[in-house]
Amino acid sequence: MMEMGKEVGLTVEEIIEYQKTVKPVKHVYGKYGTLAKKYLEEHATAKYWCLAGDLPEYLHGIDKQAAELYETMYKTLSQSEQYKKTGDFIKDLQKETEIQHIIEEEILHEIVYVD
Repeated sequence: MMEMGKEVGLTVEEIIEYQKTVKPVKHVYGKYGTLAKKYLEEHATAKYWCLAGDLPEYLHGIDKQAAELYETMYKTLSQSEQYKKTGDFIKDLQKETEIQHIIEEEILHEIVYVD
């Protein structure tokens, strides 16, 4: 950086001290926020760069939307006649797994993998 003909900068010691005192913020995302981030990095690079500073908020929003959709769909599907509990552990487990798979696919197609 130039200031009235003089070069202004930080010394190595100042940089080290700055790095010690200012810790980078690490954001932790849920499953769907992480998948969305990876998708943006690999397939929607322009959108990824456009989001820049808003990326953490966007990805946390993805996680929240996915949780809401999961809850809504689970209530609906688990009450349908096709997926009602029978009392047979294996059949009920298969039905539960099928519900989870259906919801997962919906979340991925409607929320995560969207340009």
